[in-house]
Amino acid sequence: MTQDRHLTPLDHLVQVLRLGEPSQYRGHTYVSGESIYFPTGRVYGGQVIAQSLVAASKTVSPSRLPHSVHGYFIAAGDIRQDLLFDVETLRDGRSFSARRVNVTQSEGPILTAIASFQEQGQSGVQFADPMPEDVPDPETLTSAKDLMKPYADKSPFAMFYAKKSPFDIRHVTPTIMLGADKRSAEHDSGRQMVWMRADGHADVPQVMHRAMLALGCDQVMMEPVLRRAGLSIATPGLSYASIDHSMWWYRDVDINQWHLYVQDTPTAAHGRGLGVAKVYTQDGDLVAAMAQEAMVRVPDAATSR
Repeated sequence: MTQDRHLTPLDHLVQVLRLGEPSQYRGHTYVSGESIYFPTGRVYGGQVIAQSLVAASKTVSPSRLPHSVHGYFIAAGDIRQDLLFDVETLRDGRSFSARRVNVTQSEGPILTAIASFQEQGQSGVQFADPMPEDVPDPETLTSAKDLMKPYADKSPFAMFYAKKSPFDIRHVTPTIMLGADKRSAEHDSGRQMVWMRADGHADVPQVMHRAMLALGCDQVMMEPVLRRAGLSIATPGLSYASIDHSMWWYRDVDINQWHLYVQDTPTAAHGRGLGVAKVYTQDGDLVAAMAQEAMVRVPDAATSR
C-alpha cells in the first residue's frame, strides 16, 4: 500500500493497527486491514500478530486486556493486498476470554493465532527477574536510524531502518545490522540487550500499546540467533523467516517510553533457531516476555569462521 506522505511512520502504524469496522456472520467476527511497508514485499510478521491482537480485542469487554498471544505463520503475505481477520470466540469465562484469529488473503491463510484476555485487577502471586544492572542509558547510545543512514541508498533494509521504521532502536551490545559479532560467536553466546521506544508519540489505548510492543519486538527477536551463529543481517545469501511467535504481558506498557529487551538464544538446529526475550521498563519493571522460532538459512561458506 502507499503511505500518506504527510504521516510519520509511527502515525501510519497507528492507522494500520486500528483496522476496519468489524462485521458478524454466523458467529464469527470479520475485520479487514492493510499493511505497512516492509522491504521484502511480504507482510511483516510482527504487524500481522499485532493486528490479530487488535482484531480479537474488538470482540471482548474493554475491561479485559490481552495477556498472551500464540501465532503460527503459515505463508508469506503480500503487502499490496488487504488482510481479512476472522475472529472466532472460543470461550468467555469469569476471568479469561479466548479467541482464535485466522488471517487470510486471496491465496489463502497466512497466519493463525490464539489470543487470551484477562479481566483486570485480579490478585495473586507476584515476582519477577530483576533487570540487569549498570545498563547504559539509551540516550547515550547511537540510534539504528543514524547507524543506517549512510547505507540508506544502497540497501532497502537500511532505508527502512533509517527512515521508515516507527521505532527508535538502540543496541547496548554491538549491533549486527552492519556486521557479525565474532566475539559473541566465539564464546557461543547470542545474548544481547536493546533499548526501544516509539519514534514519536502514540496516544492510543492500552491494547494498542501491547500490540505495538508485539510488533516492535519482531524487529530484533532473531538477532541473538544470528549473533551466536557468527552471522549478521548483511550476510550475503542469508534467508530467514518467522515460524511462530508467542508473547506474554504481565504489566501495562507505554510504547512511548524506553523498554529494554534482554535477549538470548538457547538453541538452533535443522535450519531453525529459537530467540527469547524479557522486556523491562527503564525503571526496572518486567512487563512482558516472548519467544520466537525462525527458519535461518545461509550458504555454507558464510557459516565458516
